[in-house]
Amino acid sequence: MIRLGVSRLTLDDVVDVARGETRVELPSEARTRVLACRRVVDEAVRSGKVVYGVTTGFGPLKDKSIAADDVRALQLNLVRSHCAGTGGASPREVVRAMLLLRAHSLAMGFSGVRPEVIEMLVAMIERRVTPVVPIQGSVGASGDLAPLAHMASVMVGEGEAWLGEQRMPAGLALRGAGLQPLTLEAKEGLALINGTQFSTAWAALACADAERVWEAAMGAAALSTEVLLGSFAPAREDVQALRPYRGAAEAARRLREYSRGSALVESHKDCGRVQDAYSLRCVPPVMGASWDAILHVEQQLEVELNSVNDNPLVFAELGETVSAGLFHAQPVALAADYLKIAVAEIASLSERRIDRLLDSRVSGLPEALASTPGLESGYMLAQYSAAALVSENKTLAHPASVDSIPTGAGVEDHVSMAPIAARYARHITDHAARVIALELLCGCRALEFRRPLKAGEGTEMLYGAVRRVMPAPEGDRPLQGPTEELARWVLSGAPQRLAEEVLSS
Repeated sequence: MIRLGVSRLTLDDVVDVARGETRVELPSEARTRVLACRRVVDEAVRSGKVVYGVTTGFGPLKDKSIAADDVRALQLNLVRSHCAGTGGASPREVVRAMLLLRAHSLAMGFSGVRPEVIEMLVAMIERRVTPVVPIQGSVGASGDLAPLAHMASVMVGEGEAWLGEQRMPAGLALRGAGLQPLTLEAKEGLALINGTQFSTAWAALACADAERVWEAAMGAAALSTEVLLGSFAPAREDVQALRPYRGAAEAARRLREYSRGSALVESHKDCGRVQDAYSLRCVPPVMGASWDAILHVEQQLEVELNSVNDNPLVFAELGETVSAGLFHAQPVALAADYLKIAVAEIASLSERRIDRLLDSRVSGLPEALASTPGLESGYMLAQYSAAALVSENKTLAHPASVDSIPTGAGVEDHVSMAPIAARYARHITDHAARVIALELLCGCRALEFRRPLKAGEGTEMLYGAVRRVMPAPEGDRPLQGPTEELARWVLSGAPQRLAEEVLSS
């Protein structure tokens, strides 16, 4: 059970709600804080105090006064007018993460909403009412205004939503879930849309998947190094201690454990080869750097998961409101851009190993890993597909955060472009999963050509796991299906569980 406004959210919590059945509640202590904060807003309305977005218009219309009788209309109009997103619908898991993250931020008691608003978000999570949120339309300035407005519109019975697996008008979805549309009171529309939750949801799920891709890539690297008769000396603990990056040490430890007891490694210990190509020899520093980057991104995102990023802020104990800029998504943008680069490098290194596996001049294996080269093309096109994915990643990895197009009549004169960075991080991670899947297909095929020699204990476990997902081929076959199936396996977290078993054995 996640206790909003009280529990500290982790990346795993976000994944569990977005993709699973983890329960969420608004506990009594958070509800008490929310009510105290709400009283400040109610008093501002009663007294006619000038408070941005409560008794004034929004953005460039901030100097327009709003009568007390119009505060409900003001909030509803805000949500309607900001439903300006374009493009296809965001994945439902991203939107479920948005619901959780916005509810958690509001439950901290600095936004001035009623508990009913948070309870509506909780009910939508529990009853699988998932707003249809267009992918494009946010620049990550005053938060993710358009995406969050589409989320909020469903709460008032407008727009579209999924009820379970079915897409329908929001009013029908709410009714089907036994919920009534919400009437927004003063400040509540603004509180729902002023946040980074769209960007953060994309980035959080991409970061969780990046950890899974990294772990699968480490297994693939160990497998490829063994079947290419590479050296594991660069992964020695005393070697890595001379340059003690945490990620490099973790990468080297995995290489040692996967290859432990390998007859393949033993078979060429006196071969006379001086050193291997960088895609084998430099796995610890390259993959280690990506691991350190992923951990940094996770730490940054967990700050954001547990932050208030509304405007204006309401301080109940002081009875005051403060206009600030906590909704600016620059921290998320920079973290997502860093994640993009880190994961793109994982795929880049993997593609180079695929190329070596398929080149008989360097591998000593059959050309293109074909049983009958010439008659069969084997895995020739695996490298083409990997190269295409890696090249596309290079374009997507260009930092979105270095761009800024002012919005809001110059008031929002610097924007983060965090949603673009976060969405592209997700694309790069998906691409990397496919590249690793291709390397695993090639590595397993290469191991079959090295039989009867056995690989390391961990590598043989990896081989068995892959072959349970995708049996060995008999002659040529389309690679598209096996690649997609194994990519799903990579993103399922199964390689993480396998690595835990290898490292503990």
